[in-house]
Amino acid sequence: MKKTFITNNSKQTQELGELLAGELRGGEIICLSGELGSGKTTFSQGVLRGLGAKEPFTSPTFVVMKQYKIKATAKKSEPVNIYHIDAYRVSGKDILDLGWEEITAGKKNVVIVEWAERIKNIIPKNAVWIKFEHKSKNEREITIC
Repeated sequence: MKKTFITNNSKQTQELGELLAGELRGGEIICLSGELGSGKTTFSQGVLRGLGAKEPFTSPTFVVMKQYKIKATAKKSEPVNIYHIDAYRVSGKDILDLGWEEITAGKKNVVIVEWAERIKNIIPKNAVWIKFEHKSKNEREITIC
């Protein structure tokens, strides 16, 4: 089911990410696509905050992947690993070399991939795709496919 949201500032974009985090249980692959500055990292920060990861949350653009481990909570009975990947400067082979198959197979893992369209050939079919689009200076259209 396709669902579209409009956000009018970065706080709303982060809050939308936090809402999505409340639905995640582990084993999900969240694929973010959209042009530069469309809100992918801001949304990811909300997901990370909503899952209980420790700040600071910075883009993994130059390191390619960051891993966060969160402890068990009342909502989550077991620890969860969160992998935040930025595929802007890399190929699918580079991501595979980082342990992609093991990471995406882990039922305790949540994987967030920015610029996922660049590695579409290795993304599993069950991934959730979220498209980000500029509508105006501050307004974003975010579509969950």
